[in-house]
This record gives sequence, structure tokens and C-alpha cells, in this order.
Amino acid sequence: MSKRNFILIVIILVIVVATVFGFFYFYQPKSPRVVSETVNFLADFLPFGKSKTTTPSDTTTPVDVSGYIPTTDETQNVKLKKVSTFPVAGYGIFMKERETGEFAPALRYVNKTTGNIYQTFADRIDERRFSSTIIPKVYEAFFGNKGESVVMRYLKTDLPTGQAGNKTIETFVGTLPKEYLGVDSIAANEVKGSFLPENISDISVAPDASKIFYLFNIADNAAGVTFTLQTNTKVQVLDSPFTEWLSFWPNNKMITVTTKPSANIPGFMYAINPDRKDFNKILGNINGLTTLTSPNGKMVLYSDNNLSLNVFNINTGNSNLLGVNTLPEKCVWGTASDIVYCAVPKFIGRGQYPDSWYQGEISFSDEIWKIDVTSGNTTMISDPASISGEEVDGIKLSLDEGQNYLLFVNKKDSYLWELSLK
Repeated sequence: MSKRNFILIVIILVIVVATVFGFFYFYQPKSPRVVSETVNFLADFLPFGKSKTTTPSDTTTPVDVSGYIPTTDETQNVKLKKVSTFPVAGYGIFMKERETGEFAPALRYVNKTTGNIYQTFADRIDERRFSSTIIPKVYEAFFGNKGESVVMRYLKTDLPTGQAGNKTIETFVGTLPKEYLGVDSIAANEVKGSFLPENISDISVAPDASKIFYLFNIADNAAGVTFTLQTNTKVQVLDSPFTEWLSFWPNNKMITVTTKPSANIPGFMYAINPDRKDFNKILGNINGLTTLTSPNGKMVLYSDNNLSLNVFNINTGNSNLLGVNTLPEKCVWGTASDIVYCAVPKFIGRGQYPDSWYQGEISFSDEIWKIDVTSGNTTMISDPASISGEEVDGIKLSLDEGQNYLLFVNKKDSYLWELSLK
């Protein structure tokens, strides 16, 4: 090969190499189209109405992980709702007239921290403050007289802060201002009233909510007194040398008292006729006994230290197991005395019952069950944990007048809940 041709080939090779090198060096390929799976940072904290990125279609059904919470009529159909936005000391249900002229179940409840009273309708949760009277750290509260009377219980420190000493249980009975149709409730309403005797150990409310029954000690005896909320009339109906009682008022002719329960101590239940002031034994010799009497006064729901739920027929003296394990104070009777609704633990661990539960050593995660005590049929109607994501240890169960709503308090945090039964 001539020198001239060799030089020419070398020049051509250099040009080709330089061209290839330049192509790869300066060429920036376009990024492939990627569907982003991230969302706006603020939208993560406010997950309402997030926009959705369009993705290529495939055969897999997409899973909604946006956290979207519907704000339309869809929320009106939610059967299980948290009513209060704070811990409550107690609540009451009564019928209240709307501006349309119809009556609907309404709720009033007491803020456990401040003693302020709030209210809402059961079917339209719209929490509004009704009173401004401050009673700090209310432990227990009851309502009567169609929501126009309130009983609040709290501890009064007898000695200056920092000094050891006993505390006194104070019980305040207040009257609430009347509401007028078409007039907005005033949040600055004052609650005026008076005090019952100190260190009342137990209170129960009459079925028509016109009276309360309370227990307190006089010397070495327990006195049981009925108190009419409208007239402040007091009548003593019990005088007992035994002082550790829990009461319940199922109907106008019957008040029940049950010995305070403990796992290894036999419990007893008695009935009082407030008119005749008699005292009759109903149940006895049952360790860990807790009870709940039916509205007609013929049936007693009770459990023992195994939390086996039974129903006792007072007329026949027969008992029947109901096939669930819970405490009667986690239940409520229907008005016809044939149905009970109960908060039933999914799992009951080892413990001394009911002591371990009372003392807060053990807490439950409950389902809501409907039990027909006549047929024995049991139906699970709600699982709060699976619906709301919150575990509920249900207490203070009650029904509205039409039995369309089941109300209860979560023992874990004292928030008020509502389950629609319609």
C-alpha cells in the first residue's frame, strides 16, 4: 500500500471514531414516561378529594390507598360514629323538638375535664356547647327530667395541694335553662343547683329519669334515699348494716342493690320496692356477681368470676347461659325485656374478674352483640375495631326511646359513641 493511501485510511478512521465518540457524548436520551406514586405532602395530612394520576390500563384492579374520606351524603349512612370530641363523664338521651315540629332523640353530655355540657341530635351529629359553668374533673354525670337536670360527681381535696389526706366525694344536682324552639342555645348558660350529702357511694337513675336513688353511710349503716329532681323531695327507702352496694333502678316498683363484686367473694342481690320499703333476696352465693335487671323486673342478667353471662328468671328461679362472656354493666335491656345489647370482649385473658377489669389492669376489645334472651339467639351486629380502627371497651350502654340508637362510652378514653340500629 502506498504511503498516500495509508495516510488516507488513517484519516478516515480518525473521523469515524471521532463521530461515534461525539454522538455518545452529546446525546441525552429522553427519560421513559414514569407514573408517579407520590402525592402532595399537604394532601397526605388533609386527605380530602385528592386528585388521581392517570395510569396505563392493566388487568389488575387498583387498590385505593389515598386515605380519601367522603364528605358527601355517604357519611350520613355510617352506622357507627364517635359523638364527642373529648372524654365525657356521662350523658343522657331525651326527645327534643326540631324547628320542623318533629321530635327526635337528642344527647347531652358532660366534658370530663371542664364540666361544660354539650348537646347534639342523635341523627345529625353537630356538637355544640350548652353551658359555661366550670366544674373541673367531673368523674361521673347523669341527666334527668328530659335533659333539664344534671347530676355531677367529683372529688374535692380536703387539704392543700401537696399534703396527704382524704378526698371528699361531692355530688352536685343542677337545673339547666329551658330551650325555646327556634332560638339558638346560648353556650354561656349557667347551671344552678345544690349539693347532696358528701361521700355518696353510688347513684342510679329512675327509668323515667324523674328521680335518682343514692347510697351513703350514716355511722356504720348504709342509707338508700330516693330524690325527686323537680321538687328536691327525699325519701329514705333502705337502711342496711352492710355498706358496700351497687344499685340499679329498672322500673318504678323496683330498685336493686348488689354487693360490690370480687372474684373470690360470694355476691348477693336484693330488690327494694320504694313504696313499701321492703328488702327481698333475689340471687346469692355467686362469686364475682354483677347484675342488670330487665325493665319488667322479671329477668336478671348476671355474670360470675368467669364472666359467663346468664339470665335468671325471678318467677321460676331458673337460670340459662346465653353463650357469651361479658359483664352485665357492658349491656343494656330493650324496653320489652326480651332483647339485650352487649359489648362482648373478643378475647378474655387470664385475670381475677371482675376485679382486674375494674382496676384497669385488663382492658377489652369489644364487639357489639344482640341477644334474644327468649330464644337464645345471638348476633354480632358491629365490630368497632374493624370499622373505625379504634378498639372499644364499651360501658354505660343505653338506648333511645325508639330503640333506633345504641349509645356507649369507651372505657379506654371516655369518648361517647353511637351505633345506629336502623
